[in-house]
Parts: sequence; structure tokens; C-alpha cells
Amino acid sequence: MEKSKPVVVGIGELLWDVFPDVKKAGGAPINFVYHATQLGAEGYAISAVGNDVFGTEIIQELDKNGIDSNYISTVEYPTGSVMVELKNGIPAYTIIEGVAWDHIPLTQASIDLMKRADAVCFGTLAQRATESRETLRTLLSYMPSHALRFFDINIRQHFYSKELIESLLELANVFKINDEELEMLRPMFGLEGTIEDMCRWFMQKYGLRYLVLTAGAEYSTIFSEEEVSTIPTPKVQVVDTVGAGDSFSGAFISSILTGKPLREAHEKAVKVAAYVCTQSGAWPAYPKDL
Repeated sequence: MEKSKPVVVGIGELLWDVFPDVKKAGGAPINFVYHATQLGAEGYAISAVGNDVFGTEIIQELDKNGIDSNYISTVEYPTGSVMVELKNGIPAYTIIEGVAWDHIPLTQASIDLMKRADAVCFGTLAQRATESRETLRTLLSYMPSHALRFFDINIRQHFYSKELIESLLELANVFKINDEELEMLRPMFGLEGTIEDMCRWFMQKYGLRYLVLTAGAEYSTIFSEEEVSTIPTPKVQVVDTVGAGDSFSGAFISSILTGKPLREAHEKAVKVAAYVCTQSGAWPAYPKDL
């Protein structure tokens, strides 16, 4: 009997990345789901949109791209948007506050979905408002014990604190961080030693199954309890890096959930992220050979 597809859920920000000349659907947890879906997972988004044109359009984008939108609530706040400026392909973000995804309601349908989830992705950004923060915590409590709870720290602007990061690490069993974010945590957590020392400290302190460290154009390293995998980042012609980290995460988790060994899952993640950097926006179409 064929194994059913793994169920992957993103909880948090669903928004339009507004570039100078175009807008593209995004939001880190939803980007994660898009890429996991492209690689064979069953993908769901739990978020909220406004009763507005942006909201209608983003639901259409989800449906068009194979992400189940039945768990997106419509609330009395505007649909989220982010102004994106690109400097040499590297994005700088201005994130609008007081938007729909700050007010993700808890629903029975979402609770029922979480009971059958194999993986969930969440980050710090959608925890900036009380309602969404409480919804996330409640939903995570309904997940099966085998499920991967993937915390992508995804530090943006001023929307984070040590207390928030600690509380989310307590809820996670997979931690994704980039090299710049890790250095931000060094003084915050009073950490010393090498990058590997710091990663191992987080692994041990929070009982993580995996820690995923990305270092942009240089390399990425994935730690598990048994092994460490480091792969140099392939050199590609970068169009923009929007969503590249999320694509790495989605590819890694979907590979792990389908039984791939760590090294093979890591290789897939590197390949997918390199491809995404050569495309515009966070949700590019996948070629057959990816």
C-alpha cells in the first residue's frame, strides 16, 4: 500500500511581498509549505486575510499553487503586505503592522488539522501580536508526538525578544537559523565558542532533533543527534534570494518525512534553494528535474 503524502502545515504570516514593479505572494511559513508541496507533501496554510482585494487574490494564489486555503480565516483587518527593496538581489523588508495575520483565530477545523500533521513551520514574526501567538501555542499542543515542529527564527525588524525566542524553542524540535541570526543570539544567550559550539548548545539545551544552519552564499550545516552534514552553497546567477531559506527548509523537511537519510535530504535542500535564488519571488514553478 502506498504511503499517503506527509501533511505539512504553515502557521503565521500570509502576505504580499510588494516589489517596486510587482507583487508576489509570500510569508515564511507559507513559503515553506509551498516548497514542501512541490516535493510531494500535502500542504496547508493556517493564517488570516482581510475582506479586501489583496485577500481574495492571495487565496487564489494559494489555490493555484496547490496549497489548501480552507484554514485561512477572513478577519476585519487588512491583508498583510511587506514592502521589499532589492539591493544586489538581497531583500530589505518593511513590514506593515496591524494586519490580518496578527489576528489568526483559533478554529475547530485548524485543531482537527493539527491532530494529523506530520510537520508544522512557525517563526517569530507572527508572534508579535497576542491573538496569533495564543492561537499558535494552542494549535501546537494538539500535534502528534512524532511530528516535526519546525521553528524558523526568521528575525525581522524589532519583532523579537529573548523571551519569545526561548518560548518558541521550548515548543520546537527542529530549529532553523542563519549565520547572522546566530551571531545576534550570541550576546543574548551569553554564548561563547565557535558556530558549531553554539549550535550544539541549542541542540542539547532544547532537546532538538535537528538544527539547520544556513550561511547564505557560503555553506549550510545540518545537525542531528547522530550526525553533522555540511555542504558548500553552489554558485548560481542570483536573481533574488526571497524565499530561498524557506525553500531549503521545505525541501529538507519533505525529504525527511518521506524517509530520506539526513545527507540526501540536505543535498535536496541545497539544490532547491540554489534554484530558487535564480528565480524571481518565493514561489517559482519547479522544473521537472529538480
